[in-house]
Order: sequence, then C-alpha cells, then structure tokens
Amino acid sequence: QVQLVESGGGLVQAGGSLKLSCAASGRAFSTYTMGWFRQAPGSERGFVAGISWSGSSTYYADSVKGRFTISRDNAKNTVYLQMSSLKPEDTAVYYCAADRNPFSRSYGTEGAYDYWGQGTQVTVSS
Repeated sequence: QVQLVESGGGLVQAGGSLKLSCAASGRAFSTYTMGWFRQAPGSERGFVAGISWSGSSTYYADSVKGRFTISRDNAKNTVYLQMSSLKPEDTAVYYCAADRNPFSRSYGTEGAYDYWGQGTQVTVSS
C-alpha cells in the first residue's frame, strides 16, 4: 500500500505563490504517473496537473496553465506543485494521486489513479 502525504497548503493573498509537496512511501514511486487534483466547496474534484514517471511529460488543466508547475524528485519520492499568480478561485483542497501505470497518459482521469493523499487546504484571499 502506498501512502501519499501532502503538505505546503495555507492562506495566501491573491497574486501570491505556494508550493505544495506530496511525499510517497514505498520503492516504486519512480515508476508512478503522478497527478494533482483539487476540490472546491460545493464542487466536484477536478484535475489540476499530471507528470510522467520520468518527469519528461507534464499536462495541465487550462485554468492553471502558465501559472502552476508540476515537478518531481524521484530520489526523494516527492512530487511538487508550484502555484503562482494565485486567484481566489484556486481555493480548494488539493490532493495528490498516484497511478501505478508508468505509461499512463490518462493524467486527467480520476479513475486512472490508484492511490490518493488526504489533501491539503489552499485558501486564496482577495
């Protein structure tokens, strides 16, 4: 069983930045496709960003393209989400997720992911 633990959430003013981290347990992290999703109050959980096992491919939701950057450090079993130019509409609980298929390109498909973290709250004030 893989455990994913997110950190780095908090309260930030609009226009500010935050960097989320997701630490994974286990030795197979470097083979996982990883993703970030978010869920705002009263909304369904939605895709934010995804990254291939090697980090060579990334994919973003249109709403965050150009503002958010996903990256990973396989030596540290960690995936990151650097968020800049934050907007109040970015307020949500952010979840990281792991897909055991290293060749997956279903970054935006919630059902493709096998493991989920507990989430970290990001609040952007106007």
